[in-house]
Amino acid sequence: MKSLITRRKSLLVAAGAAVALTLSACGGGGTTTPPVASASFAAGTTMEKLNKAGTIKIGTKYDQPLFGQVGLDGKPVGFDVEIGKLIAAKLGIPADKIEWSETVSANREPFIEQGKVDIVIATYTINDKRKQVVSFAGPYYEAGQALMVNKDNTTITKPEDVKGKKVCSVTGSTPAGTIVDKYGAVLVPAATYSACLEPLRNKQVEAVTTDNVILAGFVDKEPDAFKLASDQTFTKEPYGIGLKKDDTTFRNWINDQLEAFAKDGSYKKAWEDTAGSVIKTAPELPAVDRY
Repeated sequence: MKSLITRRKSLLVAAGAAVALTLSACGGGGTTTPPVASASFAAGTTMEKLNKAGTIKIGTKYDQPLFGQVGLDGKPVGFDVEIGKLIAAKLGIPADKIEWSETVSANREPFIEQGKVDIVIATYTINDKRKQVVSFAGPYYEAGQALMVNKDNTTITKPEDVKGKKVCSVTGSTPAGTIVDKYGAVLVPAATYSACLEPLRNKQVEAVTTDNVILAGFVDKEPDAFKLASDQTFTKEPYGIGLKKDDTTFRNWINDQLEAFAKDGSYKKAWEDTAGSVIKTAPELPAVDRY
């Protein structure tokens, strides 16, 4: 009897381990823990302040498949998240000491200005208007604007096709401005891109527009419902890391780390562990803009 009980316990332990492994695999990456550097920094720099605090506040998206999405454990996962973890590790901060905050398109600059976050890594396109308010390191990735439509839609294949039609995008985002100003769409604004899915599904809007990698994540999750209108993009969207305006020392330091990640393979691994599950070709790190 004792032997039978022992065997049953062993089977239960093994089954539990298998379930845990399965749940971990379902997380879609984002579970890596970069080695933490033993680092010291010049007095008075943001790097020194964060290193001594032993924590960093990072803003990211919570609803962007592949780049920033809340996982099964309530923590964000994705390519942006992995880049954040790599930067934190170089500051001597382990991944479990990162304080994540959800940043939607409309609150990225305010969160940086108000000190609610130290950096923002959130599919954050660098542009001149935003540079008046915050500074950017990077770019660390270059996306392009695209259109997502219902699977049965055959009338929209290019941006010119949305003139006078209802298109959903996020309030305050670069794609929202482009689709209205350049292509004459009627904007149906939303707080998040995931909030555009039901209006599209119910045909309250005819398309959703944002960066191709974000839309690819939605299509990957619901291939029978949605599709990209075309494989072609119609803008260039360089993603940067937002930080306090004119903190040049910190910006240059982050740029140095991005270039190091490209050389040591950690940039490629971050991609393969996350967005690479859908977009198989790993990108090259764009040339950083040391303005």
